[in-house]
Amino acid sequence: MSDPSISDDDFEKFREFFYRKTGIQFESTKRYFVDKRLLERISATQSGCFRSYFTMLRFQASGEELQALTNLMTVNETYFFREEYQFKCLVESILPDVVRRKQPGQAIRIWSIPSSSGEEAYSIAIYLLEMWPEIANWDVELISSDIDTDILRSARRGRYGPRSVQHLPQNLLKRYFKKLLDGDYQINDELREAVEFTRVNLNDPADTRPYRGFDIIFCRNLLIYFDELSRAKAAEVFFDALNPGGYICLGHSESMSRITSLFSVRKFPHAIVYQKPEKR
Repeated sequence: MSDPSISDDDFEKFREFFYRKTGIQFESTKRYFVDKRLLERISATQSGCFRSYFTMLRFQASGEELQALTNLMTVNETYFFREEYQFKCLVESILPDVVRRKQPGQAIRIWSIPSSSGEEAYSIAIYLLEMWPEIANWDVELISSDIDTDILRSARRGRYGPRSVQHLPQNLLKRYFKKLLDGDYQINDELREAVEFTRVNLNDPADTRPYRGFDIIFCRNLLIYFDELSRAKAAEVFFDALNPGGYICLGHSESMSRITSLFSVRKFPHAIVYQKPEKR
């Protein structure tokens, strides 16, 4: 009879493989979390043991199982208007500088990654519509990406529980959401159509290469899951994705200055953000 348990050696092999594929590094303190999800997929695929499952995971041509496991291994915890001070910085400081470099008719492009279940991207859309007087004069493209295909489906659906919307002012909740009979909230079609959701693995150059020409990137509370090397690679991806003079916003506990010297620190009244230097 096959033994489905995960040995120390199995854990190390998986940890190294998953890191190479995604850039996410699991510390030993996450052992219970990792083992539980591996055993769940071993059972679901009827692999019988870690060795058989790991062989299939590495060599499956379609990559479907790696995607299914990645969906299980990624954490998606967020809510509307999280770290709102950065949205205030967006409309009061960042966007006025961005439009200064734009020609009439040019789009403003914003990338939100990871998308999680969509709260951040939709929050940006609401903030632009409500708080940025210039929104009527500019075409804004808002793209939100994640490695987790299940969570992307959830984001596109735009349905949220009371906890996700608890920090939204009541007038905005009524304007942009419909309360459902089960107590959930459905975001309106205007906002759903304002955001394009895409799957991207930041650790895969083939995935990230098409992402260019952005003016602003929100990448909040993702890099804390990466090790030093993966953070540096991600910083280069973001640098290449931004237009000269473009901005990137990180989570409150993250610092681009500790990762790379590619970006300049910009201290605005509401937030510290990072800027790709303008061409000389």
